[in-house]
Order: sequence, then C-alpha cells, then structure tokens
Amino acid sequence: MTRHLALIVDDEPDICELLELTLNRMDIDTLSAGDLKTAYRLLNEHKISICLTDMRLPDGNGIELVKKVQSQYKHIPVAMISAHGNMDTAIEALKAGAFDFVSKPLELAELRNLVNAAIKLAQKETHTQQKNQLVSETSSEVVQTSTEKQDISRLLGDSVTMQQTNKLITKLAKSQAPVYISGESGTGKELAAKQIHALSARSDKPFTPVNCGAIPSELMESEFFGHIKGSFTGANKDKQGLFQAANGGTLFLDEVADLPLSMQVKLLRAIQEKAIRSVGAQQEEKIDVRIISATHKDLKQLVANDDFRQDLYYRINVIELAMPPLRERQGDIRLLTDFFLQRLSSDGTQYQLSNEAINTLEHYAFPGNVRELENILERAVALCDSSLIQSSELSLQDAIVPSQDSTTATQRTAYKLSSPLDDEQQIRQALEETRWNRKAAAELLGITYRQFRYRLKKMNLD
Repeated sequence: MTRHLALIVDDEPDICELLELTLNRMDIDTLSAGDLKTAYRLLNEHKISICLTDMRLPDGNGIELVKKVQSQYKHIPVAMISAHGNMDTAIEALKAGAFDFVSKPLELAELRNLVNAAIKLAQKETHTQQKNQLVSETSSEVVQTSTEKQDISRLLGDSVTMQQTNKLITKLAKSQAPVYISGESGTGKELAAKQIHALSARSDKPFTPVNCGAIPSELMESEFFGHIKGSFTGANKDKQGLFQAANGGTLFLDEVADLPLSMQVKLLRAIQEKAIRSVGAQQEEKIDVRIISATHKDLKQLVANDDFRQDLYYRINVIELAMPPLRERQGDIRLLTDFFLQRLSSDGTQYQLSNEAINTLEHYAFPGNVRELENILERAVALCDSSLIQSSELSLQDAIVPSQDSTTATQRTAYKLSSPLDDEQQIRQALEETRWNRKAAAELLGITYRQFRYRLKKMNLD
C-alpha cells in the first residue's frame, strides 16, 4: 500500500515536531521546510500528497505557497495554519485556493479530521485521473453509453455557461471553504450543492439540506443545534440537531436569507469556532461540517438594509457560485427536455416534442427556469393525445410565472381561497396563471406549499 507524503512548512520547530508526530501516527510520512524556498524545492523533488503551511514565513507568506500549488500542483491539497481567531486570514487563504485551515493552538482531533479529509481528496483525485485515462482509451460507443446514463445528480448542459459552472463546481469540491450559491428560483441551487458534496472528500458522509424559511423561529436553535432532555417544556428526550446530523459531511442552508437575526448570530459563532452548544447543554462540542448556503434573494441588498448580518455574509460567502438562469443557456433546452421526457415516459411510451414545440421552448424566456421547464413537460405529458407533443400542448402563450418576491399582497388577496366549494376552481386558475408551477401557485393563493399539495391530493389534481 502506497504511503502518503506530507509537506510541513513552518519556521517554528515545535510546531513542525508536533505535526510530524501526529502525521506519522497516522501512517503518513513527512518532510519539513522552514521557508518558501525550501518548500518549493521539496515540491519539485518529491511526490507530495498534502501540504500544511503556516501563514507567516521568513521569506514570504503561506498565501504565496497556496497560489503556487494551485498553478503548478493542482492535485495537492494545501491547508493553512492560522493564528487563533484570525478568520480574515483563513478566508483569504480559502479564496486563494487553500483546502482548509486549522487554528493555533493546534487541536489534534481537528488536525486529524483535516488531514483525513485531505488524504481522501488526494485519493479521489488519483481515482478520477485513472478513470479519465480509462475513458480516453475506451471506444466512443462505450463513452456514448455512459453519457446516456447520466442522472439528475449531474448538472446537465453543454452550453459555455454550464461548462464554466460545472468546472467551478469541480474546483469547489476540492476545498472545504464555505460556498454561497446565488441564483433565481428554479436554477438548480440544491442540485449544485449536492454535486459539490458528491465530488468532495466528504461524499461518504451526510448531505443534510434544510430550508431555513420552513423552521419556526422558536424552534430554530433546537433544530440546528439539538437539545438536552428537560431543557424546555416538551423536551422529553435528547435530540440531535442538524449540525450533529451533518457531522463530517455538508450542511446545506437553503433560503439562508430567511434566518432571523438572532439565529444569524448563533450560526456565525458555530462557523467561526467550529463548535456548537445544544440547548440546555453546559459544554460546547466540536463539529466538522462544511457549510453551503443558497437563496434566490439579493443578500448584498439585505446586508445594505441591515436585514442580514454583514459579518455572517462574509463568512458564508467565501466563494460564490452563481447559477445561470435558463434564458442564458437556451442551447441546453433540448438536452434538458430529452432528459425530462425520458424520466416522464412510462408503459413503453417515449414522449417527444415536435419541431414546432422545440422551437417554441427555445424562444421562451422561462421565468421559472429549469423547474418551470420540468413542470411544463409534466403537464404536456399529462394532457397530450399522443407520444408526439405539439406546441399548443405546451400552453406557453404569454406565460408569466410570478416569483416569491414579485407576487404582491393584492394578488394574494385576489386569489385567496374563500370556501371549500370554489377551492378547485381557484386552484386550477392559480395553476393556469403560473403555468402549473405548484410553488408559485401556492404563493399566489396565500397558502403554504404543504397546504397546497394536500389540497391537490384531496382533489386528485396532484
């Protein structure tokens, strides 16, 4: 079995010795350098698996080393050793391409977690390179078969925009840095978060998604951090929180803009200290979680309006991934359509679009993005008379799908359900108005999505 070799770059002999002992006990060989010049020489002379570097060095700083490795040795994860509490330095290192950071004084458990994750990433990189080499040596027929078996865990798209997006996702997967995914509703933000997790060293640990807007404010602290039995009325037993559930893996905070300010403070501390305290607990517990957050709202504007903490914004937005709207990647519509229709086909029926229907889709703006495209095709399949879907069966005449932000209070009042007798008519009207985008229809009616789905099921409209 091949042993890994770690490069330690620090001018403090005591730190080097501690790191060497810790890594040697993990069956990892080590080399040490006290300055950048020596580090560069060792990188050239040896096959390094991982690198740990201090920020301040006699002939420069660790950021320079991170950038050097990023440009010439991309397969080597670099972790930054930063002074305790110096989060700005850590964030600067992460933005430069560092894999992760560990604070002084070094905590051995945290150090081992970091090194194990870096080794997993190095192994994954080696496996990916071997797999790519195998694919390149395989016939085009086999490659085509592999392509046909793509599933929803991969962001589909051959457009330049999506190629750049997928390239950035692959890069983000090699880091432990917090990621902020921005973009309109329906662009696939959670899908992107899942892909980052799946490609990362944390892929064998949980991916834990949470909709921040769906948790009642009075239960939020307990949901995130857990609670101890007897800590409040109704706490009949210990409960694990979302951070504990995601330990070792990724916590995806969807609609993070909906967090109340009181919870933003607690989340900021959890991210900075890498520790949490359950409700009613006396001691903090260390937690190893990567944070990926997302929202369709403009976080910068919310910060400017004092509705979102600026310090938390900078902690979760170390690297931003902007998901492109479908109108900016219309070259992908045919590929996405084929994918969704294949999933919707059943009983041996393979649905297809007529040339006119494809042309209609390619000239539509898709305010609801990929989610709207899926909804349009679901509805067309349900209503079409044959396996060939015509343009008229797409029902796209001047369609406008209201977003959560654009639906006004006046609209909600106009569509508000008044009595059980006219429920079905109003629900159908809302669905027609939003081109069968169920979440938008629920918003238009002024009810929760869960309530809306219940009504659909009750009326056999689901």
